[in-house]
Amino acid sequence: MPKIYDVYLNAMKVGKESGVTSQEIRVLIAHEMGYPEPIDVLYHKDDEFTQNQKFEADFAKLLQGMPVEYVIHEATFLHTKLYVDQRVLIPRMETEELVANLSERITDYYDPRNYLVCADIGTGSGAILCALKTLFPNWLLVGSDVSSQALEVAKKNITDNGVRANLLQGKSLEPYIAAKMNLDIIVSNPPYILNRDEVQESVKRYEPEEALYLTEENSVYEDIFKDYKKVKKGTLLMAFEIGYDLEAYLTDLMAKYLEDYDFEFVKDLNGLTRFLFVFCR
Repeated sequence: MPKIYDVYLNAMKVGKESGVTSQEIRVLIAHEMGYPEPIDVLYHKDDEFTQNQKFEADFAKLLQGMPVEYVIHEATFLHTKLYVDQRVLIPRMETEELVANLSERITDYYDPRNYLVCADIGTGSGAILCALKTLFPNWLLVGSDVSSQALEVAKKNITDNGVRANLLQGKSLEPYIAAKMNLDIIVSNPPYILNRDEVQESVKRYEPEEALYLTEENSVYEDIFKDYKKVKKGTLLMAFEIGYDLEAYLTDLMAKYLEDYDFEFVKDLNGLTRFLFVFCR
């Protein structure tokens, strides 16, 4: 049997022309061999590689451009392992930043030890729900998505990670209004891409289109701002992931629909406007 390092080097050589990265190859080998982390591939480089047949089949998917997270059906979000497939977006670092920014700012508005009711709108894989329950175990969490298929993935992830959260199907705030729920916090990473030409080819080919692109008919931002009073019991904090080019659009929407509010646009680690925090009194 070949050594792990020989398999790694050969995959690097073959994958170079297809744009497969060394990190993706390490992730794949680590998954096939049952190692906890991709770096373990280098620690075990002289071990025999025992998964040739499975690796060849999965590596072929990488060569076709499929993201490695979909190949192995696993993504890591703030140290939590999540199941993912093409029914949901792959969780990104920017969404990790959204959760981190919320955790830093929450004490400006609430005592986070309280039993706050928090809705994750457009929950997808349930990544935000899993992260928030770890950070704020007292919160009452509810996730929603318009896609029943996405909710199946979210249900698997909250179950596998021991997260107690309710899941609702519906568009924007509609399922919360129907359930007559009162919310303290809304978190959302909705569709926000305006320019399809900026999207990587692998994203276009493999990730769910309805979770990517912002249109007039698909503006979760407008839906939430329009109906926020129907779920607001006292004060309401809203935290959104946004596109870098949406600042003017969202400022106009807030002025149109909201009353007695403060807001802050926040940049991500790349220096791009990426988050919007809104506090309604």
